[in-house]
Amino acid sequence: MAFKGGRGGTRKKSVSKSSRAGLTFPVARIGKNLRIMRLAKRYGAGGPVYLAAVIEYMAAEVLELAGNACRDNKKKRVTPRHLVLAIRNDEELNKFLGGVTIASGGVLPNIHSVLLPKKSKAAATKAASSQEV
Repeated sequence: MAFKGGRGGTRKKSVSKSSRAGLTFPVARIGKNLRIMRLAKRYGAGGPVYLAAVIEYMAAEVLELAGNACRDNKKKRVTPRHLVLAIRNDEELNKFLGGVTIASGGVLPNIHSVLLPKKSKAAATKAASSQEV
């Protein structure tokens, strides 16, 4: 079937910028939002691709660690608590997201060593002698 106004033939299937770059995150949407925010007068074609790749990598990293935390707690669904445990236990992510508060995330379990009960020498010797009997 010939198309009007051109040399007859078949139309090529359109290929998204994300699939060209081999990414999952939407490159065109990120580029559109960069233009809308007006952070600069002009943007190159590679800027949105690079930004989408960085955001995709960060999301994959956080979700992988959160999935591991989820599996450690014998759960199947990632919750904000798992995200907090993943971020705060990773040194680089904790530094990057240090000022971020995640709602319903809680805090890392930590008891200061001063607050723990002291083991006295008398109690230790008494426990050792009771085990010998």
